[in-house]
Amino acid sequence: MTVGFTALGWERIRDGFLESQADQPGGAQLAVYHDGRLVADLWAGDGWEGNSLGLLMSVSKAATAICVHMLAERGALSIEMPVTSYWPEFGVNGKEEVTVAHLLSHRAGMPSFPAGSGIDAQTILDPSRTADAIAAMTPLWQPGTASLYHAVTGGFALGEIVRRVSGYSVGEFLRGEVAEPLDLDLWIGTPADVASRVRTAFVTVPWVGRAQWMATLESQGIDATDPVSEALLLASDQIAAVIKMLDDAETWRAEIPAAGGIGDARSLARLFAALISSVDGLRILSEETVGRIAELPEPVAMPSPLDRIPVESPARFGLGFEFPRDGLPMLGEGSFGHAGAGGRLAFAHPESGIAVGYVCDALVWDGATPDPRWSGWTETLAEFVKGLS
Repeated sequence: MTVGFTALGWERIRDGFLESQADQPGGAQLAVYHDGRLVADLWAGDGWEGNSLGLLMSVSKAATAICVHMLAERGALSIEMPVTSYWPEFGVNGKEEVTVAHLLSHRAGMPSFPAGSGIDAQTILDPSRTADAIAAMTPLWQPGTASLYHAVTGGFALGEIVRRVSGYSVGEFLRGEVAEPLDLDLWIGTPADVASRVRTAFVTVPWVGRAQWMATLESQGIDATDPVSEALLLASDQIAAVIKMLDDAETWRAEIPAAGGIGDARSLARLFAALISSVDGLRILSEETVGRIAELPEPVAMPSPLDRIPVESPARFGLGFEFPRDGLPMLGEGSFGHAGAGGRLAFAHPESGIAVGYVCDALVWDGATPDPRWSGWTETLAEFVKGLS
């Protein structure tokens, strides 16, 4: 059963959503804004309602990045400055020149908590422990020269910068400065009184974990004990551990800036709409800032020896956001946003004024090819954008 709303002329979005969701497991929500106006607000699947909430996984990184960019606009920080300008304890073990931009773009050389850091399934929920562990780390490559997804560490590092600069945790800042002004159902650190609305996640495809990465390293003749290879394996372990923890309402109340966000599709679409246009009289980032966010950076390779691994759909990261690639098409070049494990998605296409939020429960997306649940409605939106040009 599907319930929802489409504005006149946007009915094909509903049809595409229904078609793409029909034979897929679980349920989902889809919302679309155009020029600051809600034009589609849809949901489908057993147990899903208009006020249901979903686990956002790595879409949470985009919300965290928005907080950082807001502080930069206010002059409270500069993303080009070393992290030590705001977090003096960070400046040890070769991290003195790591900038906020390096963290936003996954180029800081800190892709996972190292073995022996003391971070595990219990301590990862303690912000003081994660901050201390990050401050003690040593970069695995010259910051800025290579990129490898900082799946968990990057969010905690940026969250600590937000706390040091603003005096609020990233979850508090997000609620007070973004979610409440925009009237969003969006949290990093979710209150207990909304827990009953959260649709938990479940896995439908095998997770790409340590065993698969070990096989890949072996096939390329790469030593798995190399520090960078070991960090890749540890990152995979840490991602899997966090995803497993997110089935627990106790974890929802903690703040995991890289993956612990909870919200609905309507709020994600409204958030991204407010990045690129005015929504009910409110815009949260300037056109200049969004232009910088949407600008493609000079590409860098993965750090050695991982640069020898052939990647079917390599990630393209900018200042806290992802850009389109084969496995994450969005609306083509000019789009920016962020996907989350298994198929969550939020993005904007400034040229067309389109902003999209998609939330689901089943973890279907494999990261290398487009999620089949996206196809019908993204194709319709792409045709709309083509018609505008």
